[in-house]
Amino acid sequence: MPQVVVLPNPGKCPEGAVFQGGAGQPLCQQLLDHGVDIDHACQQNCACTTCHVILHDGGDSVEAADDLEQSITRGVFGFGPSSRLSCQVRLGNQDLVVEIP
Repeated sequence: MPQVVVLPNPGKCPEGAVFQGGAGQPLCQQLLDHGVDIDHACQQNCACTTCHVILHDGGDSVEAADDLEQSITRGVFGFGPSSRLSCQVRLGNQDLVVEIP
């Protein structure tokens, strides 16, 4: 099982978090299940960008964004090459370091 490290965020996860995630499970749901307050206005349906995360170490271990995710995030302020929608990220087998912007 991969270890997920959430970097501290003053409003969402002040202390940061570390937990064992389930490979193949959606990152957004894993964050919520482990007490990380991440927005998810569309109820994890890839219809908004509120669950935006930045993947640091281990980001290359998850599948690339599909066409739908790419079209929704194209041109959104604050999205960069390591940005993803956490509702669309399925945990891989490697540890992952996540930042909530």
